[in-house]
Amino acid sequence: MGLFGGARPKPVAHRTQVGIVGAGPSGLLLSHLLARSGIESVVVENRSREYCEQRQRAGLLEQATVSLLRECGLGSRMDAEGLEHGGIYLQYAGERHHIDFRDLVGATVTIYAQTEIVKDLIAARLADNAWIEFSVSDTEVSDIDSDRPVLRYRDSAGVLHEVVCDVIAGCDGFHGITAVAAPPERVWERRYPYSWLGILADVTPSTDELIYAHHPEGFALHSVRTPQVSRLYLQVDADDDIANWPDDRIWAALQRRFALDGWTLQEGPIREKSITPMRSYVRAPMRRGRLFLAGDAAHIVPPTGAKGLNLAVRDVARLATALVAWLRDGDSRLADEYADASLRRVWRATHFSWWMTQMLHTTPGDDFGMALQLAQLRYTTTSRAAATSLAENYTGVVAA
Repeated sequence: MGLFGGARPKPVAHRTQVGIVGAGPSGLLLSHLLARSGIESVVVENRSREYCEQRQRAGLLEQATVSLLRECGLGSRMDAEGLEHGGIYLQYAGERHHIDFRDLVGATVTIYAQTEIVKDLIAARLADNAWIEFSVSDTEVSDIDSDRPVLRYRDSAGVLHEVVCDVIAGCDGFHGITAVAAPPERVWERRYPYSWLGILADVTPSTDELIYAHHPEGFALHSVRTPQVSRLYLQVDADDDIANWPDDRIWAALQRRFALDGWTLQEGPIREKSITPMRSYVRAPMRRGRLFLAGDAAHIVPPTGAKGLNLAVRDVARLATALVAWLRDGDSRLADEYADASLRRVWRATHFSWWMTQMLHTTPGDDFGMALQLAQLRYTTTSRAAATSLAENYTGVVAA
């Protein structure tokens, strides 16, 4: 088996059981889970290790995600540094209401940044002498309809490698090469007419739980990253430019949208800011031949429901179980069921993300839509049944 970083020259030709494209959380976690059951893999990534460990992404983990990370030996730093939350606030019409997950469904969520999960996974894989190649180029897959699919890539030194595999896993996102290699038979997509402007600010969070705020100017979210760093978001136009949003304008908009008698939003230096488009995307199937897709390579949800990272984790947990049964034990039934079983859960999360998005984001001039949103928010915050449905979906305890 090869070693990380090209410490030892490797032959051009290789053989492994699972070729994994993408060293994000889904690809790295899949490699880790497979290794725990004796299945060999290679992970290839076109970005550098530093990029993977620094890219700011999602940070809210469902209870099942937290449990899985603990069970596979990845929970120590998460438990020490993660922030457990027992609910969220919904704010609308000058009111703020708490949705208590512990009371409603006996579950919590944990704030622990995706960047930290990636760091933990890379450290764990390298400690096990795993075969990971960063900064690769010319990656391609072929022969996916045969029983010996091939993964090719050029390493950081320019050497071309060819890896014969039993299975290839596409964990390289929406724009990755594996989604292109396995064209979908059907696609469902919705592009939303707004985006999220997100900031990381060096200021103590002004809230003990996340605040989802509905406001006539647009949605706002107060999240957290650490006890010293706040993560906040604003709804902006879909074609907006970050250059239009100097720091003072961002804080002024956040102050208006979170305004509440007796409560103050603390401001601080903005470390990072960016604009993210909002979309829903589902493709089928999530498999072609011996190429299996997971995470953003197969589906994308708007971030309102905090489902993206958690869906990817559920995908690879299911896929790892299926591949172990097939490659180690000779039972292909779970692998054959992977695509359909995964899509059922994907659609549950897609619906919840859409529901949260359409309930909280406003459209200028749409008074009818605004009235419907306020009616839904009042129902959700006054009906235990409605609040329980939100809590089940948000924490991930709902069956799918």
